[in-house]
Amino acid sequence: MAETILFDRIALIGIGLIGSSIARAILRGNLTQELAISDASPQHLSEAEKLELGHAYHTDPLEAVKNADLVILCTPVGTYREIGERIAPGLKAGAIVSDVGSVKEHVINALQDVLPAHVDFIPGHPISGTEKSGPVHGFAELFDNRYCILTPADDAAQLAVDRLKEFWEAIGSDVEIMDAKHHDLVLAITSHVPHLIAYNIVGTADDLESVTKSEVIKFSAGGFRDFTRIAASDPIMWRDVFLTNRDAVLEMLGRFLEDLSMLQRAVRDSDGDMLEGLFTRTRNIRRSIIDAGQETDAPDFGRAHHTERSEES
Repeated sequence: MAETILFDRIALIGIGLIGSSIARAILRGNLTQELAISDASPQHLSEAEKLELGHAYHTDPLEAVKNADLVILCTPVGTYREIGERIAPGLKAGAIVSDVGSVKEHVINALQDVLPAHVDFIPGHPISGTEKSGPVHGFAELFDNRYCILTPADDAAQLAVDRLKEFWEAIGSDVEIMDAKHHDLVLAITSHVPHLIAYNIVGTADDLESVTKSEVIKFSAGGFRDFTRIAASDPIMWRDVFLTNRDAVLEMLGRFLEDLSMLQRAVRDSDGDMLEGLFTRTRNIRRSIIDAGQETDAPDFGRAHHTERSEES
């Protein structure tokens, strides 16, 4: 992660967890001379200014993007088209416009016809995040050794793609180039469907709460606790993800339901061989993720056990 000026002015539209983490990583690497921040929430903007996450702060995104060489949308994907229409008149020729959204075909459809032809539009998606939201929860290390996927169009300017790739590498990411449709299918099974399952399981437990008289919460075991972490993710962001990646999510959800039916039959029929085979295969997947550096093998997912014991005793 070389410390060098990559863009004279960078504008971040949205300063929640991802936006504030990008801001911190930019400042850590001294990657710009001027970092402009815009957010629709006066509270978020005020927090960002107190945290000194940028050099200029704007409630109007149009003001933030003026003279910016790189513009990154860090808001829920459902807002992209409106923001694109708003900032289009202020984008300078040669500027790179990108984003951090978890779906890519929708982003392309929302923005490609509202952004001016004189900018380079290169969608992006850093595969990183936490269940927290808001600028106070961001941290510069969020992208270290994590993947960022870029989905440029076939006719995208290679120089612009290379510059954006260099930017993400400078803030710690490994960069992959991928077709937008393929990205949405991959993320549907690796991220979107798991979140949907977590929301469903925790919602079911909440429905049972009145029956079990708080036992679901009181005796929450590690598996359920980990689902609640995922289910605590930003509701607006994930609402937009499911609405905008509907086809891919439904395709992967259909496959999941078929496999779940097979598992249901194995449990019903006491098919221990099938269960053991599946569990062995999935355990190996976990080891592969650790070996790839995308997770830690520390006991209990690296939790601070002294705190956990005091909370669970």
